[in-house]
Formats: sequence, structure tokens, C-alpha cells
Amino acid sequence: MSANKPANSNNTSPIKRRERDAILQSLQAGLVPRQGLHHIQVGRKREVEALLTDIERIVAGSAAFRIVVGRFGSGKSFFLNLVRTLALQKNLVVVQADMTMERRLYATTGEARALYTELLRNLATRSKPEGGGLPGLVENWISRISHKVKSAGGDDAQVKARLNTDLADIQQLVGGYEFAEVLSKYYEGHQNGDDSLKTSALRWLRGEFATKTDARHALGVRRIISDETIYDSLKLMAAFCVKAGYAGMVVNIDELVVLSHRLPSKRARQANYEMVLTLINDCLQGTVAHLGFIFAGTDECIEDTRRGLYSYEALRTRLQGNSFAQGGLIDFSGPVIRLACLSPEELYVLLANIRNVHASGDPARHLVPDAALLAVLRRANDTLGADYFKTPRDVIRSFVGLLNVLEQNPGTKWEDLVSGDGFLRKATTPLSIEEELEANPIALPDADENDDLATLKL
Repeated sequence: MSANKPANSNNTSPIKRRERDAILQSLQAGLVPRQGLHHIQVGRKREVEALLTDIERIVAGSAAFRIVVGRFGSGKSFFLNLVRTLALQKNLVVVQADMTMERRLYATTGEARALYTELLRNLATRSKPEGGGLPGLVENWISRISHKVKSAGGDDAQVKARLNTDLADIQQLVGGYEFAEVLSKYYEGHQNGDDSLKTSALRWLRGEFATKTDARHALGVRRIISDETIYDSLKLMAAFCVKAGYAGMVVNIDELVVLSHRLPSKRARQANYEMVLTLINDCLQGTVAHLGFIFAGTDECIEDTRRGLYSYEALRTRLQGNSFAQGGLIDFSGPVIRLACLSPEELYVLLANIRNVHASGDPARHLVPDAALLAVLRRANDTLGADYFKTPRDVIRSFVGLLNVLEQNPGTKWEDLVSGDGFLRKATTPLSIEEELEANPIALPDADENDDLATLKL
């Protein structure tokens, strides 16, 4: 690795204080920034191109399904957020959530509905990239049609009739009639200034009604979004996004490892795997439109033949890679994308990008020279070994900490800090699910859900 050419020399545009602080605070905490990813993104060119192809496919009216695979700290969550940013730029709506024991694809006691609710709460559009974009999505749909009708001399009654006509094809889908009824109630609240009615409609669309009785009293509909209907509801929402002027919807779900290594019941895992199989079949066979799913998980949650997705034979045959893609050959046409390790050169550029963000995009304010970047990587190699570029999280956290100390302690020499004991000290923050599993693998017996002990909670 050579430092003859200044790293990131082309990235000299000013960086807003809000973006700078969000990026640095997230990186130092070991988290993925929700904004400003373009300031620090390096590598993953082929993987990004593959996902861009999927995005174009969704925009064109088709569907996509991917599972992003990599070890903990390898950048899976970063990659999902990068794809999220790219999708928003292509006028797609993005919903995103992490899988937990209380949020999963299939359940009978509200966990699947909780996942749907979390996805819709995090609904992001170009105008609301941080999430919470569902009200704006509905308002945008109403405004588009109202403008068309009233520009032609129509009145409010004609606007309502046009809204109902616009939803006619959505009513043909499973649950579409109630979906259209709720949107009609929202417009009624919009027209009459009834915020309570609008709030109830949004709660229904987010799957926040737990009983049909509550939904009937609030909105007059006899159906709610339940554990059994979240997939149908996602398809309805994708179709509605197109009606509202967007190109479709992308569903990002992280922590797929929860299904494989957290669910103690084999029956529960199999039920969730059947849902994954349904998503794969529908997306790859073209039976859904303007909708894409991107999951993220570790190698173990995919390849473990006892608890992982490969334990379900139908999934194993669909997820296995191309047997000809060996010896450095790649094939990104399959549903699984394995994140390649960052090279030392790419890590060097990444540290240079972080240095540039810390300086707000002003090269004159760089706190360390290019030589410091090389010294950090050498120190990382000596301390962490060859794995440091496979999981760059610890290196990034330490480097951001180094820059913060230099900024707050003028006159301190970076050479002393890099060579000291503080650099690359083990993180004391709580472990992620993936890290905890790797450090303390569990091997619970496959309990029968009919067993009273299967649902025991401490």
C-alpha cells in the first residue's frame, strides 16, 4: 500500500455540520449512519451494481429478493443503508426494521404484526429519508389527484370519487377493499379537518389495531392487519406507493440470525422459513410487482444445516451458490450476495474519508497526515491480525476516537496515541446479536411448541 497519492483528494466539498456529527457519532458507537453515507462509502462496487440492477428491476414493475451475507462487523447494516439511499434516489419508498424475538416474519401472538408496524413506522421517502413518511405518502396521493381534478374544474365530491376510482385495482388484491376504505376515511378526515379520523386511519395502515372491534369503532372496517396478513399488506402498500407517484417499495430487514439462532422451537423456525420461501418464490417467479426484499444475516444463519436456512431443504436448493463460481470467479445473479472483505487499500481510503468528514470537508483542517493512516492500519494488523479488514468496525471506532482526542487536546502527537495502549482497545459497549452468538454460541434443544415449557419466559 502506497501513500504517494493523497487519499480522497477529490472529496473537498464542504460537509454540513449535521451530517458530520451524525456520521462521526454513529461510527464511534459502532453504528451505521443514517445519512451522509456517500461521504465514506468505499469498495463493494460489484455488490452495489448487483443491487442497483435489482432496484431498476423494481422500478420497471418487477420484483427482487436478496440476502446479504457477511460476518459480524463486516458492513452488512452499512450496505443495507447504502442500498436504502440508492433506492430513495430512484424514487422508491423504503421500509426498514431489525428482526428481534418480538418482531419476526411469522407468528401467532402478534410478533409478525409488530414487524410490520416497525417497518411502516420507518417508512422513508426522498422527502422524509429519516423515516416517518407514511402521512406524507398518503397526503401526496391525495394532493396529486386533487390537483388533477380541481385543475379541470372539479369539486371535492369529484375528488373523492376519483380517489375511489384510482383504488379500484387495489381492491382486487387480498385485503384491498378494507385498505381502500381506510384511505377513503383518511380523505374524509383530511377534508373535514378531523385529525382523530386521520390518526386512526394511519394507525390501521401501520397495523397498530390489535382487535377488529377497535378498528370497527374507529373506522367502520371489519378487518385489521394481523400476523397472517403482513405479506399481503406489504404488497398492498407497494401497489399504493405506485399510486402515490413512487416507483415501488423496498423492504430492508436486518438481523436474520434471530430466526436461526434465537428461536428455540424448530416448528417456529420452519414456519418463518416457509414465509422466506414464499417471498423468494413470488419475487423470482414474477407474481408480485414493484416490490423488493433485502435481508441481512451471517454465514451461520444461512449455512447451518441444523438451525439455519439450509436446514429447510427447499430454501437450501434456492440459496446455494453457482458451483462454477470458484477460484475468484463471481456470480451475483443468485439471491445470496456475500460481502467481500475490504482490501487494505480500501480501508486506507475509508480512513481518509473519515478524516475528511471530521474536517468538515476542508483538507486544511485535517488533523493527521496520510502517514498516520498507514500507521493506523499497520497497528491494526499487529493488534488484530489479518481479520482486521474483514470486520473493520473496531478499526473505525478507534480511528474516530483518535481524531476526537486530537481535536480536543491541541498539541497532542498522533504518533504517541497510535503507539499507545489506548488504540484498538476492546469495545465495552453491549454486543450485537451476531457478536453475542459468536462469543457464546447457544445450542438449545428443539422444543415442541405444544410443550408447556416451550413458551416459558424468565
